Amino acid sequence: MMKFRFRRQGTDPQREKIKQELFAFNKTVEHGFPHQPSALAFDPKLQLMAIGTKSGAIKVYGAPGVEFTGLHKDTTAVTQINFLPGQGRLLSLLDDNTIHLWELVAGAPREVGGVKKEGVVSLQEVGNYSLPGRPGIESCSATRVTVLLLLKSCDLLCIGTEGGGVYFLQLPCLSLKDNQTLLQDQVTKSLPDDYRCGKSLGPVESLQEHPQQSGKILIGYSRGLVVLWDLSTRYADQLFLGKQQLESLVWERTGNLFVSSHNDGGYSVWPVTSSNTYNHQPVTSTIPYDDEWMDKLLLSVPCSSSPVLLYSGGMPRASYGDRHCLTIQQDKEHITLDFTSRVIDFFTIQSPEPEKGDLDFDDPSALVVLLEEELVVIDLQSPGWPSLPTPYLAPLHSSAITCSCHISSVPPKLWERLVNAGKAQHGLHWPISGGKNLALPSKQQELLLTGHEDGTVRFWDASGVALTPLYKLSTANVFHTDCDPSDDPQDPSDDPDMQQEEEWPPFRKVGCFDPYSDDPRLGIQKISLCKYSNKLVVAGTAGQVIVLGLSDERSDHLVDVSVVDLLQDREGFTWKGHDRLEPRLKPAPFAPGFQPLVLVQCLPPASVTAVALHAEWNLIAFGTSHGFGLFDYHRRNTVLARCTLHPNDSLAMEGPLSRVKSLKKSLRQSFRRIRKSRVSGKKRTINTPTSKVQEANAALAEQEEVAPVQRRIEPRSADDSLSGVVRCLCFADTFLRDGTHHGPTLWAGTNSGSVYAYALEVPCVGSGRVSDRGGASESSVCVEAVLGKEIQLMHRAPVVSICVLDGRGKPLPDPYEASQDLAIAPDMTNAHSVLIASEEQLKVFSLPKVSAKTKFKLTAHEGCRVRKVALVVFSSAAQEDYSEHTLVCLTNLGDMHLFNIPGLRPQVRYDCIRKEDISGIASCVFTKNGQGFYLISPSEYERFSLSAKVVTEPLFSVQLDRLLDDSTTTQPQANGTHKNQMGQTEEPPSSLSSPNLDTPLDSPLSCADLTLDSTGELTVEDVRDFLTTVDEAENNLKNIKEEEGHTTGILIN
Repeated sequence: MMKFRFRRQGTDPQREKIKQELFAFNKTVEHGFPHQPSALAFDPKLQLMAIGTKSGAIKVYGAPGVEFTGLHKDTTAVTQINFLPGQGRLLSLLDDNTIHLWELVAGAPREVGGVKKEGVVSLQEVGNYSLPGRPGIESCSATRVTVLLLLKSCDLLCIGTEGGGVYFLQLPCLSLKDNQTLLQDQVTKSLPDDYRCGKSLGPVESLQEHPQQSGKILIGYSRGLVVLWDLSTRYADQLFLGKQQLESLVWERTGNLFVSSHNDGGYSVWPVTSSNTYNHQPVTSTIPYDDEWMDKLLLSVPCSSSPVLLYSGGMPRASYGDRHCLTIQQDKEHITLDFTSRVIDFFTIQSPEPEKGDLDFDDPSALVVLLEEELVVIDLQSPGWPSLPTPYLAPLHSSAITCSCHISSVPPKLWERLVNAGKAQHGLHWPISGGKNLALPSKQQELLLTGHEDGTVRFWDASGVALTPLYKLSTANVFHTDCDPSDDPQDPSDDPDMQQEEEWPPFRKVGCFDPYSDDPRLGIQKISLCKYSNKLVVAGTAGQVIVLGLSDERSDHLVDVSVVDLLQDREGFTWKGHDRLEPRLKPAPFAPGFQPLVLVQCLPPASVTAVALHAEWNLIAFGTSHGFGLFDYHRRNTVLARCTLHPNDSLAMEGPLSRVKSLKKSLRQSFRRIRKSRVSGKKRTINTPTSKVQEANAALAEQEEVAPVQRRIEPRSADDSLSGVVRCLCFADTFLRDGTHHGPTLWAGTNSGSVYAYALEVPCVGSGRVSDRGGASESSVCVEAVLGKEIQLMHRAPVVSICVLDGRGKPLPDPYEASQDLAIAPDMTNAHSVLIASEEQLKVFSLPKVSAKTKFKLTAHEGCRVRKVALVVFSSAAQEDYSEHTLVCLTNLGDMHLFNIPGLRPQVRYDCIRKEDISGIASCVFTKNGQGFYLISPSEYERFSLSAKVVTEPLFSVQLDRLLDDSTTTQPQANGTHKNQMGQTEEPPSSLSSPNLDTPLDSPLSCADLTLDSTGELTVEDVRDFLTTVDEAENNLKNIKEEEGHTTGILIN
C-alpha cells in the first residue's frame, strides 16, 4: 500500500496541452530608471535616446512604449555611446577599452490579437574592436581610449587616447586606417619652441568635427592645446595655444569660432581664421563662478534670440563644491539647476531641421540631463525653462521603496479622478518621440502603488510597457515632523536668506530624487486599496494606520485620532523602541486626491506588519509584532485588540532600531546550539543495549513517517523571539460557527503558526450596502467580534497567507463585487474551506469543522520555504472562455511553484529570481491575471508573466535609412536573459511538461550588493536562509545522500 501511495503519477497528454495554453514564463520589460547609468547618446534623426550602465547594458528609448535593451558579454561599464544617425546603429565604448558596434534588427512579422503586425525590433551586437598597444611600450595606457568622434559621413570613427594619439577606424567594418593615425609627436613638431618646452601635451580630451567643412576636426589636448586638423591633407590648419587645462570643446554652428571649457571653471571663445596659423589668445575668456572645473559645455544659437550657453560644473569650490549643477545662460537670464545626484551627461534636442537659408542657426527645444539617479528634461522654449514630467524612466527610488501593491481592472471613474488629482504633472509634450508603438491599447487599466520611506505613496500607470507616474500622496502632513511640509511654500521674496541665495548663484532645485527622509517613522509598510469605494489604507513604521477617502476638492480639516493598545495592559512588557508620531492638533490643508479620514495609532508604536480593508463593512484590520486589532472607521470604534505575544518575546519590545538585544539573542542561541550538539554527541558515544534499541526504534519511526522524497522538518521552538508577529489578515463571509449560517469573519496568522478566526456581527450586512454616513440609530449599534476558532500548525511555521474558498473551491470575491454584480456570486450552498499557506506547507481545511482536507509539504519536497503567495486567474490562450484559479508560490530560492486549487496538485515550476537576491524576493508582488513585479535594483522593477495569454511587452517599429535583415529575435533583458557571443538572445524552453523547468538567471543587475532596506518586507527568516549552521549543513548532506537511492517524484496527499 505504501508503494502505491508514493508511485510516480503518469502524465495526461490532454492536461499537458491545457497547461501549455495556460502557463508560460517570460521576463517582459524593466520599469524604472536604469541602475548606475554611465553614458548617454541621442539620435536626432530617429529621435532615440540610449543610456549605458556600469553593468554593461545599453537601453534605448523613444516614444512611450518604444524601448529595447542590448547586453554586452561582459559586465563592464559603458563609458561612451555614439549613434550612427538614421541608420539604427550605435557604437559603445567599454571600460575595458573595447569598442562595440550594435544594430537594430527586425524580427519576423507576427500576429497580435488576430491582426498581422510588423516584426519586433531588437538590438544586436555585430562586431567589436580593441586598439593594439604601441610597439615597444609594455603598458597599454598609451592606447587607452579617452574620447570618440563619429564623423557626419558615418564611415569614419576618430579615437582619442591617453597617449595623445588619434586613431581612425573604418565603419562599419571596424578596420583601422594605419595611414591616418595621428601621433602626438607629429603635432609637437609644429609647435613654437616656447610653447613646446619639453612638456607632453597630455591625453586627448575632446574631438569635434567642423560644422561646415567636412574632413576637418578639432583636437583638444589636456594641457590646453587645440589643433584644427585637416584629414585630407594630414596637416594642421591652425593651432590654438591654450595655457589652461582643457575639459571640453564645442563649435559654434557657423564654424567661425569655438568655445573651450577649462578646469578653473572658465570658458574661452576662440576665432577660427585662415590668416594666422598660431593663435595665442582667445577673443574672450570668462570665469562665471571661479575655482571649479567645467565638465562639459554646449552652445546653441537660435535664429530668433541670442545664443544659449549650457555647462555643467563651474561652481565655486569652497562654497558649493558638494553641489551637482548645470547652468543655462541667455542674455540676462541665468539659472543654475541644482540636482541631488551627479551629472553624467547631457544633450539638447533641436527643433525640426531649419530651412536651407537658416543653416547658421539652430533652435534648441529641450535639454536632457542624465543624472546618477534620474533623468531630467528642461523645456527651453517656455518662459522660465520649466522641467518636463517623464512618461517613463521615472525614479522609482526617489525615496526608498518599502512596499508595493498592484490593483487590476481599475474602474474608469476612479482612474479619471486619480489622473485629475495629479494633472499638474501631466499634459506637456515629451520631446523624445522615436519609433512607433504598435502595442494594442490595454483593455483594462492597472495601478501599481509603491510605498516609500518618506511617507509617500506613489500611483503608477502599469497598464503598458511605460510605467507612468499618475499621482503622489504624502502622509507627512498628518503629523508633526522636524520639517513640516506645506502645500503653500513661503514666498522667497519674504525670506532675506532665500533672496540673497537667489541673487548669486541663481540656484533652482530640480528633480524629484531625494533619498533623505525627514523622519524614518513615516515609512509606509503596508497598502490596501478598495477600487470600488475609493477607500485607501496605509500603515507605517511607527504603528500608524491611516484611512483615506478620495476627494476632488481641496480641504482643510482635522483628522480624527484613535489609539489602540495591543498589549491590553499585559504586565512584564516594556516598549524600548521609537516613540509614536505626534498627530497635528489643528486642521491641516490637504490637496485634491486621497485625504485622511481617521488615524489609528497602535500602541506600542511598532511597525505594522499586516493590514486588511473591507470597505463594504467599513472595517480595517491591522497587525504588528505585538498583536492585531479591528477598527470600525465609520463609527470610529475599536472592535477588537488581541495580544499575540509569547512570554519570551522580549525582542518584540525593542523596535527595529535596537540591535543590542539581537546580538545578545544571537550569541545566546549560538551557545545553546553548541551545548546541544555536545550533549547529543555524548549521547551517541554510549554503547548500551538500551541506546541501540532506542536508535533502532527512532530510525523505524522515521521511515514510517517520512516519505522517500521528503525531508525531515524539525518543529520550531515555541519560545522563538518575534513569534507573535502578525503575518497576514483576511476578511471573509463564510461558515465559522456552524454549517448553515454564514457571516462576516476575520482571520489572522502569526509568526508562530497560530491562526485566529473571529466571527463578526456587522450591522446591516444582510440588508444591502453599508452606507458611509448612516443615521443615529445605525451608529449606535457597534460591530462585535467573537473568537470562533484557534488553530496551531504542528511545526509552528509562520503563516504567510490565509484565503477562504467557496463551495466550488474558488476564492471569495472582493468587497462590493458580489453585491454590485461585478463578479460571479460565491457558492454558499456547499461547504467552504480555508487555504492556509505557511512557510513550510500548503494546507486546505474544511469549514466550519476545520478538519484537514489536503496538503502539500513544500519544504519537505523541495527543501525551500514559502515567501509570497497569491491566487491568480489564468486564462487560456487558445480558448476564450476557459480559465483556472491557481495558487502561485514564490520561495526563498527564487522559484515559482504553481498549484491548482483546492487539490494543491503541482502544475509547473519556474526559476525566476536569483536566490541570493533577497531584496528581489522580498519585493515581489503578483497581479490577479498572472503577471508580477520585483526589484532588480533600488530603482528598477522587472516585470514578468506566468500566463501564456497575458503578456505586457514592447511592440513597436522604427523607420531606418537602411534595410534591416529579417531574423526572429527575442527582446533581451538586462536582468539576465541568455545571450550568445553575437548578442542574440536565446529563448527559454517553452515545454511545460516538466515541473523542473529551468530558466537562466545570470543577472548582472540582480546582484547581492543591493541595499536590503529598499523594501519593507525583509524578515529574520529571509536572512536566516544564508546563515547555515554546521548542524544544518550536516543534515542537508545526509538528506542528499539518502535521496540518491530513491526515485524522484512529487507526493500529493
